[in-house]
Amino acid sequence: MSKYLLKVLFIGFLFFLFAESIAHAQKTVTLNDTITQHYFSYGEIEALEDKSGKLTLDQIRNNPSIAAQFKPSQIFNPKVTDLNTNYWYRISITHNKATKNNWLLEFFDQTTGDIEIFSPNANNIYTSTHMGSNLPFSQRLFQHKNFSLSINSNLYGKHIYYIRLKSSQPANVLVVLRSVGWFVHYALDEYFFFGVFYGMLLVFSLYNLMMFFAIKQTQYLYYIMYNLSIGFYEMCTDGIAYQYLWPNSPAFNQYAYGVALFFASVFGMLFTRSLLYVKIKAPKLNTLIWVVIGLRTIFFLVCLTVDKNWFNYKIVEIVPLLLACYTGYYILNKGYWPARFFVIGYSFLFVGFLIKILIAFDVSWLPLGPVTHYSLSFCFIMEMLFISFAIGEKVRILKKKKDYAQRRIIRQMKQNEEFKDNLNRQLEAQVRERTKELVEKSAVIEEQNDELKSVNILLKEQAEEISRINVLLENDNITLHTNIEKVTHDRVMSAQVDFEEFSRIYPDRETCFKFLSDLKWEKGYNCRRCANNHYSHGHLPYSRRCSKCGYEESVIAYTILQNTRIPINKAFYMIFLMYSTKGKISSHKLSEIVAIRQSTCWAYSTRIKKLMDHKKKELSNAGSKGWSMLVIEEQ
Repeated sequence: MSKYLLKVLFIGFLFFLFAESIAHAQKTVTLNDTITQHYFSYGEIEALEDKSGKLTLDQIRNNPSIAAQFKPSQIFNPKVTDLNTNYWYRISITHNKATKNNWLLEFFDQTTGDIEIFSPNANNIYTSTHMGSNLPFSQRLFQHKNFSLSINSNLYGKHIYYIRLKSSQPANVLVVLRSVGWFVHYALDEYFFFGVFYGMLLVFSLYNLMMFFAIKQTQYLYYIMYNLSIGFYEMCTDGIAYQYLWPNSPAFNQYAYGVALFFASVFGMLFTRSLLYVKIKAPKLNTLIWVVIGLRTIFFLVCLTVDKNWFNYKIVEIVPLLLACYTGYYILNKGYWPARFFVIGYSFLFVGFLIKILIAFDVSWLPLGPVTHYSLSFCFIMEMLFISFAIGEKVRILKKKKDYAQRRIIRQMKQNEEFKDNLNRQLEAQVRERTKELVEKSAVIEEQNDELKSVNILLKEQAEEISRINVLLENDNITLHTNIEKVTHDRVMSAQVDFEEFSRIYPDRETCFKFLSDLKWEKGYNCRRCANNHYSHGHLPYSRRCSKCGYEESVIAYTILQNTRIPINKAFYMIFLMYSTKGKISSHKLSEIVAIRQSTCWAYSTRIKKLMDHKKKELSNAGSKGWSMLVIEEQ
C-alpha cells in the first residue's frame, strides 16, 4: 500500500512539473492559410536585455543560464527604452507543410535603428539578416517603408527565430507574421491612403495659398507652413520620407522628425495668434505665446547642436498644444465665434496626442494596431478640416462686417446727397435774393462810378505831378548818398579812426574776401601754373579754379594774410594802422587796440614793416589807398 502511494505521489509530482513547464513555455505561432496575418504579443515574444552588448547567438542558444533569462512580454508588445542596450527577442513559429502561402516577418516601427534577424534553415543552421533605419533604403530586401524578411517555406516543424535590436530612439517592437498576398494587398491600400492623406495636405495648402494671394493675410502663410510641417512629420514617422526624399541619408533620418515637430509647433502657435487676434483680444496670452516660441526655439537649437537624441523628448510638444487649446477656449469665451471650430479641431489633435502618450506609457487596455498607430494622422485630418471651417467662418465674419460697412457707407452717401440737395436749394434761394439786391445796388454803383471817373482824372493829373517831384527827389537822394559814402570812407581812412568806425566798411569776413578778390584780380585772372585766363568758382569763398588744369587759388593765397589766424577784419585794421602811422605804432598799442596778444601783434607788425620797406617807393605817392597795396605781397 505504501509503495502504491509513493508511486501515485511521484507521478503527481512529475505531472506538476510538466504542467508548470507548459505554463511557462513560450507560446508558438502556427502558420495557417486561414489567417493572413498575426501580431506577436505578450507570451508569444520573449525578451532579453544585453546591457554589455557583447552576447552572440551561440551564447544565447547554447548557454542555458543565458537562455533562461528570456522573459515573456508582460505588455502587448515590448519596448526599446534603454538606448545603450542591445535587446534580444525570440519567437517560435511552427511550419506546416500544408500551407500554400509564402510568409513574411514584418517590423512596423520605421524608427528602429539596427535590426539583426537570425533565421533557421532545414538543418537548424542560422542565417543573419541586417536591416534598420541606420542602413540606406536601397539595401532593404523589400522596397517598402517597413522592414520585411521572407521566411523559408521549405521548413517543417517548430523553429525559433532570434532578433537582436538596438535603436537610437525609443521604439516599439512590433513583429507581424503576414502572408505575401496579404502584404501586397495591405501595402497597396496603405500607400493609397497615404496618397489620400498627403494629397489632402497639399489641397489644403494650395487652397490657403490662393486665399493668401486673394486676401493678403499672413495667417494663411502660417497655416500653409503648419500643414506642410505636419505632413513632413507624418512622412518621417511613416517612413515615406526616408523612402522617397532622403533614402541615402540615414543619419538625418534619425532626427528629421524633430525638425518637423519644431516647425509644426512654431507655425501652429503663430497661426493661432493670427487667426484668433490674440494680440488684441488677449495681450498676456500673446506675450506667453512668444515666450513659448522662444523657449521651443532654444530647445530645438540645443538638440541640434548638443545631443540629437534629445529630440526623443516629444512630450515637450504638449506645452504649445495645451497653450493653443487654452487660447482657443479663452478667445471663445470672449465671444469670438470662429474660435469654436478652432477648439474642436485642436481637441481632435489633443486626443490623437493623448493616444500616442498612452501608447508610449504601455497602457494595457490600448493595444497597438493600425487604428491606434494612425490615430494621430486621422486627428490631423479632422483638425485641418475644422481649422478650415474656422478660417471660413472668419472670412464670413469679415465679409459680413465689410457688407455692413458698405451698407453704412451707402446709407451715409444717401444722407449726404439729401443734405447736399437741401443745401443747394437753400443756396439757390439766397443767390436769387442776393442777385436782386445786387441789381438794385448796381444802379447806385453806376452813378458813383461816374463821379469816381471825374475824380480819377483829377487824381491822375496829381499823380503825374507827384511822379515828377519823386524823380527829382530820387536824384537828390542818390547824390546825397554818394556824398555820405565818400565822406564816411575818407573819415575811415584818416589816422584817427577807431576800429568800430573801420568795421563799418569792412564789417565781416565776407566783405574782406570780396575786397581782396577785387584787389587781387583787378587786372584779370591768370593761372599761376598754366597761365590760363579762364576760371570757375572754387570750393572756398571767392576762390578761383583754373578751367584748364584745375588748380584752385584761394583769395588769401600770395597775400600778407596767408596763413594768418587772427580775424581778417582785425588784420585789415592792423595793416591800416601800420600804414597810417608809417610803422611807428608799437606792438603793445596794437595789442590794446585790436585785443590780440602782444606777441602776435609784434610778429604781424614786423612782417608789415618789412613789406613797407620793400614797397617804399610805391607807397610814397599812394595816398589814402596805399594801405591796400600792403595786402598783396607779390603778383
